[in-house]
Amino acid sequence: MADDQLKERPERSLAAQQAVPWLVVIVLLAAVGFLTWKAYFEHEEGDPVASAMLAFEKQNSLTVFSSRFEVLAESTDERGVMGVPILKSRQAMIVPATVEYRVDLSRVGPDRMQWDDGKDTLTVVLPPLQTSIPNLDEKDARLFTDGNFVIGAAAEDMLKNNSAQAERKASEFARTPEILTMARNAAKAAIRQNLAIPLQIAGYENAKVEVRFDGELAPKK
Repeated sequence: MADDQLKERPERSLAAQQAVPWLVVIVLLAAVGFLTWKAYFEHEEGDPVASAMLAFEKQNSLTVFSSRFEVLAESTDERGVMGVPILKSRQAMIVPATVEYRVDLSRVGPDRMQWDDGKDTLTVVLPPLQTSIPNLDEKDARLFTDGNFVIGAAAEDMLKNNSAQAERKASEFARTPEILTMARNAAKAAIRQNLAIPLQIAGYENAKVEVRFDGELAPKK
C-alpha cells in the first residue's frame, strides 16, 4: 500500500510540473487577446464636450460667410465767392464691397455646450455673429460726375465723402435680416462640420450636433 502511494506522488508531481508551462501559455494568450481587443475593437467613449472644446482650442475666430455686393454713394459740392455759389457739382460712385462674418470661438466655452447622452446630441449655443469692416474695392468703383467745371479739390472732397458713405451703407446692408439669415445658416453648418470628426474620434460615431445662436429658441422636442 505504501509503495503504491510512493508511486502516485511522483506521477502527480510530474503532471503538475507539465501543467505549469501550459498555464503560462494560456495566461499569455489571454493577455494578448485582451490587448488586441483593446487596441482594435474597443471604442472607449470620451467626454463629448471636452472633445468639442478641443476642436475650438486653437481657433479664436472662425470666418463662416462672406458677402460681396455693390453700394451706391452720392455727394454734391458747391463752391463760390462771397457766399454766392458759382460752381456746383455732383459725383456718384458705385463700388463693390465685401463683408465677412465670423464666430468668436473664444466665447464658446463648456457653458455653451450641452450633451444629451440619451439622444447622442450635442447642443451648441453661439454668440452673435461679428461682421468685419466693409472692404471697399475702390479700384473697381464706377464714378459719374456732373458739373460745368469740377475742380480737383471738389472732386477729392466728394470722393472722400462717398467712400465714408459707401462704408456706412455697406455695414447697414450687411446687417439686413436676409443676409444675416444666410450667414447664420453658414455658421451652423461650419460648426457642425468642425465638430463631426472630434466626436467620432471620441467614440460617438452617430452623434448629432444642434447649433443655434443666442436668442434663438431651441427646437421642439
